[in-house]
Amino acid sequence: MNNAIGGVELSSIARGFEAADAMLKTSDVKLLLSRSVCPGKYIILISGEVGAVNSAVEAGANKAAHALVDSFVIANIHPEVFPAIEGTVVVEELEALGVIESFSVSALIEAADAAVKAGSVRLIEIRLAMALGGKAFVTMTGSVAAAETAVAAGAAVAAKKGLLVEKVVIPQPKKELLREMI
Repeated sequence: MNNAIGGVELSSIARGFEAADAMLKTSDVKLLLSRSVCPGKYIILISGEVGAVNSAVEAGANKAAHALVDSFVIANIHPEVFPAIEGTVVVEELEALGVIESFSVSALIEAADAAVKAGSVRLIEIRLAMALGGKAFVTMTGSVAAAETAVAAGAAVAAKKGLLVEKVVIPQPKKELLREMI
């Protein structure tokens, strides 16, 4: 059962390959993502049992050494996070639109998990660093009150790490915005 997600974000692509290898050799985890991202960073995301993910992230962070930008482990990850990362969520209609933007992929995934756990929202997409200058963002929909609660909770997580770029809630967004998110 994959009930945890973890990640290591590095400033070096070469160290990224080395850290990913160490993570996979340390524990029985599933590799979700391992790639270079803008601007010349490397991100590794894994899932699995909490203990295995903790061990793998620790090994990856140690191997990253001076190139470590950020790392995280989220136990009991909300099930909506995985499809939002994969870009497989289908949303027919937008209620209020919530957006959280972060300087870090790791901080954004933590923020998205906190947001969906705090408010009755549906995650639409978690976009990770590609063509974003290394930033990441999450979009979500729900009632205005739910979106405000969720965005505030998620933004607080990113802000605590000093990595929040911006947060917004748009009541009654135009339906054309949904086309731009998929």
